[in-house]
Amino acid sequence: MAVGLSGLCLVHCLALPVLGSVMPLMTTVAEAEWVHKALVMIALPIALLAFTQTRRPTTRLVFGALATFGGALLVAGAFVESLHDYETHLTVIGACCLAGAHLFRWNRHQQH
Repeated sequence: MAVGLSGLCLVHCLALPVLGSVMPLMTTVAEAEWVHKALVMIALPIALLAFTQTRRPTTRLVFGALATFGGALLVAGAFVESLHDYETHLTVIGACCLAGAHLFRWNRHQQH
């Protein structure tokens, strides 16, 4: 679920602006600030839930570090107005970090 949400975030950041150039209504939705804030508010609790369910110390450390960094970038991109010019970059990197954290956790779980 978390990886899928990160993927949705990437689609939102990368594909919607392209579609928005073709469809004016999509531009309005793609640029709506509430959409960014809502996606962050959905992503962070899922990451926190996954972290609390991680038992192995090494997995927990790596997952926690990647997820915290990714979450911080998402929050910065969505909520810090002075970083608005970097919002897409912060969001894409943050979503990739979160997706990577969840994939790392899932991979470690599959190995044991």
